[in-house]
Amino acid sequence: MASVRLERWKLVLTDWISANLSFMLFNVLRFYESEWTSNTLDDAFRFMLNPKICIEQAAVPLGLVILYWLSGFYNNPFGKSRFNELLNTAIISAVSTIFLHLALLTNDQMSDVISNLLQIILIFIILFTFTLAGRLLMINNQIRHFKNRDWKYSAVIVGNSSKAHALAKKMKESKAVISNSIEGFFRIPGEDDSGHPAHDIKDLDAFCRENNIDQIILAPQKSDEEHVLTLLYKLFPIGKPIKLSPDTLNFMTASIKLEDIYGFPLVDLTHSSMSESEKNIKRTLDIIASGITLIALSPLFLFLAIRVKLDSKGPVFYRQERIGLKERPFDIIKFRTMRTDAEADGPQLSSDDDPRVTKSGKIMRKYRLDELPQFWNVLKGEMSIVGPRPERRFFINKIIERAPYYTLLYQTRPGITSWGMVQYGYASHVDEMIERSKYDLLYISNMSILLDLKIMLYTVLTILEGRGK
Repeated sequence: MASVRLERWKLVLTDWISANLSFMLFNVLRFYESEWTSNTLDDAFRFMLNPKICIEQAAVPLGLVILYWLSGFYNNPFGKSRFNELLNTAIISAVSTIFLHLALLTNDQMSDVISNLLQIILIFIILFTFTLAGRLLMINNQIRHFKNRDWKYSAVIVGNSSKAHALAKKMKESKAVISNSIEGFFRIPGEDDSGHPAHDIKDLDAFCRENNIDQIILAPQKSDEEHVLTLLYKLFPIGKPIKLSPDTLNFMTASIKLEDIYGFPLVDLTHSSMSESEKNIKRTLDIIASGITLIALSPLFLFLAIRVKLDSKGPVFYRQERIGLKERPFDIIKFRTMRTDAEADGPQLSSDDDPRVTKSGKIMRKYRLDELPQFWNVLKGEMSIVGPRPERRFFINKIIERAPYYTLLYQTRPGITSWGMVQYGYASHVDEMIERSKYDLLYISNMSILLDLKIMLYTVLTILEGRGK
């Protein structure tokens, strides 16, 4: 299988070349359409070598590639549909045309409104034609490699029952353009074994790393949701895409992405309901907002740090391991609001009027000021501003025993604030954590930029009203 990173960079380079050619051709036509030029060949060269035009020629293609990245085009470089990309390219070309006209061309001296309109149409046609041509060239090349079976996804099947081997046979006989090379089967404890050679599931992580496995296909003998979700809890930490036959689950599959039309029909359990463009926009907004917040509120950070230090002995910041995207552990950062011996007897959740909370800690918790350092976690990519609240492994294990669906929250980055925090608030015991997680599950089924903005607005109101812990 070709390298994902290499194919992604090929797409980026192709778009960059297309953008350069598009803007260069437009500048030539722009020159001959301008009223203030004599339209001689020497003037044309002088126009193209003008410092302003040269800067634009360098900056515009770069800006367009950034816009294309925001559209999500580069997220998944394989298995693209030509028809879908025709529509996507038309949309992104229209958006790019508007940006170009507003940013660069509004001062061009055109004779009338019709001329300006024709200029906009011309930009769109040139940009759309060149961009689509480059993309179709790359997509057709990929399809050719898949059809010739030069490229295949390397996969393993978790399951060794007769059902798992029947699925493998169907995949092998499938006429789908994108095919899978099954590199091994892994036994699921408690399920019937077909007797075919198989590996122990505890060796799955090492096997995937050693053999460069592209994806994991989950084929359990039992299709009840609790069993499947318990298996997912073990598979998420491996960090590979997890696929599942669409007839295995019912309530989950409505909001989880189906594999593209070129591949064998499998449900991808490792992607949230957000579109690729929304994911990129969400991450970009996270970076911008967290960077601005950390700089703008640095005086407040200093003041709170001094208050924490004067209030009780111990460090200013409190670090604690939490579990994040795809079940990866990370250290969450908060202003310390409790005594340093707060968990001398083991992990404990906080409650109202908790005696372990310091004097300054009570105020910070009321207005959620202790959460501010988590913007550093957001900047690093460990968290998002909005997303399910990350919990500790100790409590997650207790939740999973009673609510296996909690596993699905690992599809997205955890957040500083969440729908569960807004609607339910802090949890003081496992039962409340389970209740709150239902709101977070609802969130990942309906994720959107608009919903994030709504949650942030509610969070601001909560902070201003002092309705924190």
